Amino acid sequence: MRSKEKVLLPIRPEYAQGIIDGKKHYEYRKKIFKKPVNTIVMYVTKPVGLIIGEFTIKRIMVDTPESIWLETEAEAGIKKKDFDAYFKGHDKAYAIELLDVMAYHTPINPFLVWNHFVPPQSFRYI
Repeated sequence: MRSKEKVLLPIRPEYAQGIIDGKKHYEYRKKIFKKPVNTIVMYVTKPVGLIIGEFTIKRIMVDTPESIWLETEAEAGIKKKDFDAYFKGHDKAYAIELLDVMAYHTPINPFLVWNHFVPPQSFRYI
C-alpha cells in the first residue's frame, strides 16, 4: 500500500486545462519521485501561477518515449511533436496515469500562502 505522500507538480497552463477538462489522462515526466507518492497537487506555471486542483496516481509507467507514446497517445492530451520535443535526447519516459481529478472550487495562490514561495522545477514533496 502506498503512503500518503503528496507532490506539488508544475504543469503548463494548456496541459493543466486538459487535465481539468478530462482530455488529458497522462502527465509525462523525464524524472520521477523517489518516495512513494499517492497524490499530485497541480501548480499551473506562469502566467497563471495558481494551485488549481489535484489527482490521485492510478499508476506510473516507465519505458522508452516511443513505447510510452504508443500506449498512451489516445488519451495523451498533447501533440506528438510536443511530446517528441519534450523527450528529445532521453531514452526513458514516465507517464503518470491520472485518477480522480479534482479541481479546487477556489484556486490557491501559493505566493500569498507561503512566504518566499518558489515554484518547483521538477516537483516538490509537500
